[in-house]
Amino acid sequence: MRRLVRPKPVLFMLVLIALVSAGVVAQHFRLFERAWFNLQALRQPVGEASIGLADYRVVLEAQVIEGLDSDVSALTFDPVRKSLFTVTNKNPELIELSLDGKILRRIALVGFGDAEAVEFISEGIYVISDEREQRLIKVRVDDDTQFLDAADAEQMTLGLHVGSNKGFEGLAYDSVGKRLFVAKERDPMLIYEIHGFPHFKPEKTYSVHVVNNPKRDAGLFVRDLSSLQYDERSGHLLALSDESFLVLELDIDGRPLSSLSLLNGRHGLKKRVPQAEGIAMDDDGTLYLTSEPNLFYVFKKP
Repeated sequence: MRRLVRPKPVLFMLVLIALVSAGVVAQHFRLFERAWFNLQALRQPVGEASIGLADYRVVLEAQVIEGLDSDVSALTFDPVRKSLFTVTNKNPELIELSLDGKILRRIALVGFGDAEAVEFISEGIYVISDEREQRLIKVRVDDDTQFLDAADAEQMTLGLHVGSNKGFEGLAYDSVGKRLFVAKERDPMLIYEIHGFPHFKPEKTYSVHVVNNPKRDAGLFVRDLSSLQYDERSGHLLALSDESFLVLELDIDGRPLSSLSLLNGRHGLKKRVPQAEGIAMDDDGTLYLTSEPNLFYVFKKP
C-alpha cells in the first residue's frame, strides 16, 4: 500500500511567498481599486454629464513629431490660435504644434530650469512650471516672440515637499473659477488648486491661496500624475498617468467617472503609449496626447 506523500513545508512557503508578492505588486499598482472601478463602470452607465472616455478611439497613433529630438513634456490647447503648445526640458523650448502634430514654431526658454508643463490661461498668456524648483512662471507670447527669459517674467515658488525630485508635472486652468490646478507627480501624488496666480492686474494688491483635497487624491488609483486637463463644459478634470497607462475623468467632487486605457488593443491602439507626458482637449472634445520622446496621438469620439 502506498503511503500518502505530504507536501513539503518548503512548497507551502514558496506558494505563500508568491501570493504575498502578487498582493504587494497589485497594491503597489493599485490594481484592486482599478478592477473595482472597472466592475462598477460595467454595472452603472456613465451619466450624460460625463465626458465618457470609454467611447474615445485613436485616429492618429504614434506619429513622430518631425524635427524634434528632445523629450516633449505636457500639452495645452490654445483656443484663440487653434493650436497646441508643448515644452521640452533637455533643451528648453516652448513649441507650437498644429492639431495634426506638425511644428509651427519654436521659442527658446532661458532660465526656466526643468520646464515640465505649460498651460494656456488667456490670449497670449501661459504658465510654465519648473519641476525641480517648484516655480510657476507666467509668460506672454505673441507672433514676434523669439525667446522667453524667466528673469523678466512674473513667477511664484510654492516650496512644498522641498527636496523631492518628483515635482510639478502637470497644469490645468479653470478660466471661470480662476483656479490653476498643479499636479505633483508622486511621493506623494497630489493635485493643488491655486487661487490668485496668475493675476491680471499687477497694480492692485492680491493674495494667493493654495488648496488641496486629500480625499480626492487618495482615491486616484494611479501610480503617478503626468498631466492634467480641465474641461470647462462639464467642470471635470482629466488626470493622465504614464506609469498606469491611463487617463482618468474626475467629477467636481474628485470621484473617478470614466477612463481611457493607453495599453495596446484598447481604444483602437495597436501598441501601448510608451510614456505619455501631455494631454489636451480642444473645443470639440478631441483629445491630444504626447509621449516621450516625440510621439503624437489624437483620440476622438465616434
